Amino acid sequence: MTRGSSFVDCRPGIQEDERSLMAQLNLVIISGLSGSGKSYALKAFEDAGYFCIDNLPPALLPTFVDLCHQQHSEIANVALGVDVRERGFFADFVGILERIKALGHAVQVLFLEAREEVLIRRFSESRRPHPLLPHRPVGEGIRFEKERIAELRRQADRIIDTSDLTVHELGDLLGKEFLRNSSDRRLTISFLAFGYKFGVPYDIDLLFDVRFLKNPFFVPDLKPLSGKDDQVRKFVLADSEAIAFIEHVEGLLKFLLPLYQRERRSYLTIAIGCTGGRHRSVVIAGHLCERFAELGYQVGIKYRDIDKS
Repeated sequence: MTRGSSFVDCRPGIQEDERSLMAQLNLVIISGLSGSGKSYALKAFEDAGYFCIDNLPPALLPTFVDLCHQQHSEIANVALGVDVRERGFFADFVGILERIKALGHAVQVLFLEAREEVLIRRFSESRRPHPLLPHRPVGEGIRFEKERIAELRRQADRIIDTSDLTVHELGDLLGKEFLRNSSDRRLTISFLAFGYKFGVPYDIDLLFDVRFLKNPFFVPDLKPLSGKDDQVRKFVLADSEAIAFIEHVEGLLKFLLPLYQRERRSYLTIAIGCTGGRHRSVVIAGHLCERFAELGYQVGIKYRDIDKS
């Protein structure tokens, strides 16, 4: 099951009058010092449902906004990683933002920075040269970059010092200050029933083996059926070990899911495997899917091997 697989759901050349009918953008510009966490910040916005573009030249900003209008796009929240180290870029950048704001769009500039010794350590750990002065000591590159983007820092709506923040703490901070409108974005749980005889799926997060349960395959009347049939379902769930297993898995997932949500995961794939992927795994995965749908989670299920002999 790939991340993009479908699953069963268990439960400005625009006239003023045209412009007024179109949704305005919520635009966040992310910039700052190299090594300060800009890439991770952009990823946090992406996980929260923002449409994200990295390293977009400032001169293309009006074109991007215009395209959103021309296509009557449903894009509402946008985060852009912008590199404005070149002096010529910044002179245009301020004017470009003012023109975009004049169109009625909400624009915020987020500037990330960190102490010089912290940036030097990060560059040392990654073994990367400074992008502005790749053949000089990192400290020189940091100081040179600070001079280049000092005016952008003064124009920023929000400055965040990431010196003492882990990537998770930075994500939490961004979530509290910028991503409130995405708070209703929920973790999607995908259950996958499969058969070990056809191979273990590779793109999963958690895996549970139910081959220890009584197998309907050896009951003549149940063998031609699948775990979707009531007779097979009743057979599997009549086993006290199956019920105990389900209770243990439910308890574990109730503990884990809030932790995954805290890390801003947007999806989680849970695989349930039996021998052929037709009976026991189908019943258990289906039961768990129904259970967590009842608890209010956004869930889905896929039966990978149910039609294989």
